[in-house]
Amino acid sequence: MATATRPVTDLTAGTAPVGTDEENSTAILLDPESIVRDDCNAREHDTEPDADLINSVKAVGVQDPVSVRPLPDGTYAAFKGWRRTQAAQIANATAGAEGHERRQIKAFVRTDLVGRDAWTRFLSLIENHQRQGMSPKDTLKAAELSLIGMDEVEQKAAARALGLKRGTGKRLGRAQQLDDATLRRASAGGMDLEQIAQLAEVEDVPGAQDRLLRARARDEAEDGGGRGRWDQELALLKAEQADRTARKEAIAALEKAEVPLLPARVAYGEKDTAQPLTDLTTTLGNPLTEDNHKDCPGHSARLDEEHQPVWFCADPGTHGHKTRPRPKPQKTAEDENRAAERARVTACNRAWKAASGPRQEFVTRLVRGSKALPEEAWRFAVETLLDLPRFYGKWAQRQEAEDVARFLGAKLPESQFERVRLSELVTVTKARTAHVLFAHVAAAVERDMRDPKGWNDARMDVCFLWESLTPQQAAYLMLLEQLGQDDKGSYRLSEVEEQALAPHRGDAASGESAA
Repeated sequence: MATATRPVTDLTAGTAPVGTDEENSTAILLDPESIVRDDCNAREHDTEPDADLINSVKAVGVQDPVSVRPLPDGTYAAFKGWRRTQAAQIANATAGAEGHERRQIKAFVRTDLVGRDAWTRFLSLIENHQRQGMSPKDTLKAAELSLIGMDEVEQKAAARALGLKRGTGKRLGRAQQLDDATLRRASAGGMDLEQIAQLAEVEDVPGAQDRLLRARARDEAEDGGGRGRWDQELALLKAEQADRTARKEAIAALEKAEVPLLPARVAYGEKDTAQPLTDLTTTLGNPLTEDNHKDCPGHSARLDEEHQPVWFCADPGTHGHKTRPRPKPQKTAEDENRAAERARVTACNRAWKAASGPRQEFVTRLVRGSKALPEEAWRFAVETLLDLPRFYGKWAQRQEAEDVARFLGAKLPESQFERVRLSELVTVTKARTAHVLFAHVAAAVERDMRDPKGWNDARMDVCFLWESLTPQQAAYLMLLEQLGQDDKGSYRLSEVEEQALAPHRGDAASGESAA
């Protein structure tokens, strides 16, 4: 089945930048006994020929030439076709007893690869995928070692052939730490090298592999394919991972300070004696704070939703504290509803921040791509520049160049005191003018959407963007949605963005953005 991505077990020669030396060369005959395994052969597991291959070689010999590099001692090292070479060696060893002839083996002798270990390993990786699938661990290790040993030009060609983004090679080492079962399931599910490397980054989040496999399946099922659903799910997993990391760091800080962390809830039937310091006083009625309570044996904490410590006394009665004279409120259905709403707000805020990653990566691909910018995109940019909506004026006054520079790939000075004009760093040609203008406007919109909490002018009240988008923000998201669909599903909106756009769908036909 044709797919938008190449799984680990489906690298093809049609995409590999294999040199033309073998295509224009004539194979020579070598004695199989003069050939050994090349140290840069990508296959390290299942290297022995099977019975079918041995019987075939005994009957008709090795039909396809192997590829070798000459060694100083006069022998040759096989980096492609080592299993066939071993089959030929076995066949020759039994030739007299079994009554078939001894045969030499055809080989391309690649003198041009002497000393080029990284590229040799890469060619071996491609060859082994074409012949009989290697184990996922062999694939990951070979890809990593190949890319590490290449110069920049070779890295670019090899990464393109393997379907990898720039810098992915550095993450392949971590992907090798995945257990065999996880790797096999990822490969069987169609994940390519890039996706397995990304899985390795978030595999500590519970259910990560299942969620990514479901996202990939949705991408495959939708028109155009692409990786829109995958990118959004990966962004959510990274946000959850960052949240888990923040909690671990908060717990570690409490442990370092030797402050016990109270459980979020006690077991059924047990009484929770702990009370927050805000509800307690000293015996004289003075407030209790972290500073004047830290020497109390009951000094402890719980973490709130933002993983900040809330200070408690584990047993105020035992340690001589008084409860503030206030009636203890009874928990009502309204309290439970408020708690559920707080949890919903926290989840939506996290998802909103996570969605900015795939969205901005898509904008970067648009403005750095070699194709002409879609007409809808440059019209959106021009209309914004002509209408000068309030958010754009506020952004321009801040004189923030970081997002524009990142979109266009321009490097700003590291020192904040070194001022430089962005126009001096970005090359603007007639063909690229629309790309630059869209990057400029997109940076302004992204800045306006950065914080999920905003201000609603109509209601004169604080609101959340995921439930109250401005017309400009809605138009921007619908524009990116359409451009992603037109680009074979390379970008898709996240669930929280879909939720935010729902009230604006009826206005999509107008295509106008209010000033």
